[in-house]
Amino acid sequence: MGLEHTVASGLEKARLLREDSIEPYPEHTPPRTPIDIVLRSFEAGELNEPVGVAGRLVAKRAHGKLAFGDVAEGGAKVQLFLREGSADPSAVALFRRLDLGDWIWAHGPVIRTRTGEVSVDVRDLMLLSKIVRPLPDKWKGLKDHEARYRQRYLDLMVNPASRAVFETRAAVLRALRSTLDARGFLEVDTPVLQALYGGAAARPFTTHHHALDRMFYLRIALELHLKRLLVGGMSKVYEIGKCFRNEGMDRSHNPEFTLLEAYESFSDLDGMMELSEALVRAAAIEATGSARLPHGDGEIDLGGPFPRRPMADLIRERTGLDAFESPDDHLVEACAHRGLGEIPPAPSRAWLIDKLFSLAVEPTLLQPTFVTNHPLDLSPLARVDRSDPRTAARFELFVAGREVVNAYSELNDPAEQRRRLEDQRRLGDEGETHPVDDDFLRALEYGMPPAGGLGLGVDRLVMLLTQQPAIQDVILFPHMRPSSDDSPPHLEVPDDADHTG
Repeated sequence: MGLEHTVASGLEKARLLREDSIEPYPEHTPPRTPIDIVLRSFEAGELNEPVGVAGRLVAKRAHGKLAFGDVAEGGAKVQLFLREGSADPSAVALFRRLDLGDWIWAHGPVIRTRTGEVSVDVRDLMLLSKIVRPLPDKWKGLKDHEARYRQRYLDLMVNPASRAVFETRAAVLRALRSTLDARGFLEVDTPVLQALYGGAAARPFTTHHHALDRMFYLRIALELHLKRLLVGGMSKVYEIGKCFRNEGMDRSHNPEFTLLEAYESFSDLDGMMELSEALVRAAAIEATGSARLPHGDGEIDLGGPFPRRPMADLIRERTGLDAFESPDDHLVEACAHRGLGEIPPAPSRAWLIDKLFSLAVEPTLLQPTFVTNHPLDLSPLARVDRSDPRTAARFELFVAGREVVNAYSELNDPAEQRRRLEDQRRLGDEGETHPVDDDFLRALEYGMPPAGGLGLGVDRLVMLLTQQPAIQDVILFPHMRPSSDDSPPHLEVPDDADHTG
């Protein structure tokens, strides 16, 4: 029986229930106890009164005058047990009309059946929400990853592992916040819709603000507003929020992503390294119970301290080239040899170093590593490194071949900052640049204390801790390209179109 017919059948069932004075979508839910608490309390011998439970009916079977069902809620599941003669007759009649996927409420004493299963001996039953479209087959589920991303609600229904990923994500966010709060950082909110974007080199999403009759932008980073707060005297601030970059999508990039940025007055690059280690380690322990993560045939140790390696040293080890001294054409040849596609005419050395590092070094950085001394031209908001004026006082933390943290000793010289941003604007033909934010520069003229700052990619950290291969697996509703087929993703529907188990 086709899916269209099955949906029509579900709608007809809802109509017939109303004809029999049974509301298929009632507003009120009677008192209930979460299923996981019911199970724990019963096993501890602390449950002596009948309880109400609510959830989705995920199994249903009948044996003569006995009927059984499984109801699931919040990752927990309990059996329902109905006996003619003890259950209210209306409850027995309603149970016969239920379909798999219906949301229901059941009330009765909790018992252990002869097979040893904890069960609710149902006396009363209520329909809370009637399913119309059939659930995916619990064994075959959704057919591909794209279907899981487009209809995450179905993915969560049939794939317990997906639910676990997002429970882990919540644990990661708790750990990040608690670590920063314990260190005296203040969580703040800064504008998502901005008159001028900045803090990164990226293409923004734009919109027209009708009341002000001007263009606005979705923020690409959190940095410049948080630094304004340092100027204002807030010495330790952080924000966890959504940022948006109007660029490509792949397994490690989504146009909408979650970023943590933290700034600390009187700190520097060393302070940000210590803070980065603490944040990543705390998130790993909260999410997995350990600072050691399985990875391939080995493990990744997040216990710290992490090694610190200059970018040029890593490039030399992998390619034999001196990033700052080798001729440009050697760097171009090395990039092309490693599969870099289009190369702009007369690319800057900084651009070539960055691309060569991405191709030759990044995939090899499995253990956590602080990569330091980036080309200064790539880091217009960072101080010059005292040990090598060609480079910035900046690091990126790489784990499992991906960048997780980016941090600076922050530049607070307003004249130098203006010169850097204006140079970036003039060199904008190589890609997106940092706009010149005059209000930010004006804030720096009032004096920003020496400071360190970091940005941590929350989605990528969750990918690492849950061992997920794609960023779409850790974002509940990732951006997707338009589908050529507007029909629902393919589901395996049981032959019994009524879906009654």
